[in-house]
Amino acid sequence: MTGEDKLRLIRIMHTLIWIFFNVVIFYMVFAVLTGRIDQWLWICYCLIILEGITLSLFRLYCPLTVWARKYSASTKHNFDIYLPEWLAKYNKQIYTTIVALTTLLLIYKLLR
Repeated sequence: MTGEDKLRLIRIMHTLIWIFFNVVIFYMVFAVLTGRIDQWLWICYCLIILEGITLSLFRLYCPLTVWARKYSASTKHNFDIYLPEWLAKYNKQIYTTIVALTTLLLIYKLLR
């Protein structure tokens, strides 16, 4: 398997994981907006916390990004994932904001 093939495999895996976490985050938004505070919501929060720990351990980089660096010298934000450049660049800010707002709304609903 060539370095290019390995990078392609990493990009596919990274994109699939990104899609998975989109489902997780948008379930959280749906659950909080509809008042569906169930075990799935708490499982989603656990997954997000684990993702945060993982990113923290790798200096706020996904481990797949670190791995992909071995196979590319690209300086593009999307060199390791099949996303538009702008979305790859602002991905953490966008999704952290969505999770933070969802959490604030959840806290509000729980305290009401």
